[in-house]
Amino acid sequence: MEEDLKTFKTLDFYPINEKFFVNAKFEKAKNEKAFEMKTTGTRTPKYIKYGTLFFTLDGKEMQLNVYRNIELSKQKEYKDHLFLPFSDLTCGKESYIGGRYIDLKIPKGNTIAVDFNQAYNPYCAYNHKYSCPLVPLENDLKVEVKAGVKTFH
Repeated sequence: MEEDLKTFKTLDFYPINEKFFVNAKFEKAKNEKAFEMKTTGTRTPKYIKYGTLFFTLDGKEMQLNVYRNIELSKQKEYKDHLFLPFSDLTCGKESYIGGRYIDLKIPKGNTIAVDFNQAYNPYCAYNHKYSCPLVPLENDLKVEVKAGVKTFH
């Protein structure tokens, strides 16, 4: 990691694009069971599917699941934290092959603002020693999300 820092200049981001700021309909999941989310390492943190987001991007209807980390949610500062991992058609080309993440807060009502411009890489994009949750298959978008951080060279 230190060797990388010597040559590290800055992260490369897509230009901010308003079309990647969406207001999604939020539907809370019912009767979900906790599951072990696969990671790039041996760690299997427990998550629960908290809900589904429905939104339109490029005129296409999309949906993504949001998750809650069980251990993390027990901590006061993370009690309303939601985890949105996703992959899209830029993954492996312009963005990190393993997908990207967005952090959200549990919404008060049935809509939630999602800003893909805030999408960031998992730590393992920078250092293979980290263990990062793998994006569940159902969170793979069949569009290019040219927003947020690009792949790290």
